[in-house]
Amino acid sequence: MTNFARPARRRLPWSLLLVPAAAGIPAGLLWWILAPGGLNLITRDPALAAGTAPLVWLPRDLTLAGILVVAGCLLAVFLADGKRSDTQVALLAGLAGALAGSAVAWGTGVLAGRLWGPAVDTGANASIAFSLRAWPVLLLWPAATAVSVFILELVTAAGRQPDEAGMETAGANSPVK
Repeated sequence: MTNFARPARRRLPWSLLLVPAAAGIPAGLLWWILAPGGLNLITRDPALAAGTAPLVWLPRDLTLAGILVVAGCLLAVFLADGKRSDTQVALLAGLAGALAGSAVAWGTGVLAGRLWGPAVDTGANASIAFSLRAWPVLLLWPAATAVSVFILELVTAAGRQPDEAGMETAGANSPVK
C-alpha cells in the first residue's frame, strides 16, 4: 500500500483573531471617555458635552477614527515581526480580528453611552444619542493594519542586501565589503 504525504495543515492563529476583537472593548470605552457627546475628556467644552448640537457629531466620529488607526498600526507591528511561519494566514486572521474589533469598539461605545450617558430624546435625530454617523470609520482599523504591514515589509525588504549567492539577507548580518 502506498502512503501519500498529506499537505501540512495550516493552523489558524487564533490569537491574531481574538486579541484584536477583544481589544475593541477598551477601544470603545476609550472612545466614549474621550469623545464629545460622551465624557468629553478631550475638549471638556460644555457646548460639546451633549449630542444635541450637530457640531459634536464629526469630532465624535473622528475620535473613534483616530483610536482605530492607532490600533491598526499597533496590530501591524505584531503582524510584521517575521516570526510567523505562515504570514498570509496570520495577516488574514489579523485583518478579520481588526474588523471584528472595530465592530466591538463601536458597540461598546454605544453601550457605554446608553448605560452611563444622560437620557436623551432622539426624536429629532438619532445621532443626538452617543452613536456613529460615518460607518466607513469601522474600516479604518483593518485598512490601517494592511497599509502599515505593507510599509513595514517594504522598509524591511529595503534593508536587506543580496549575498554572494544572490539571496537576500538582513543588513545587520551581511558581511561588510
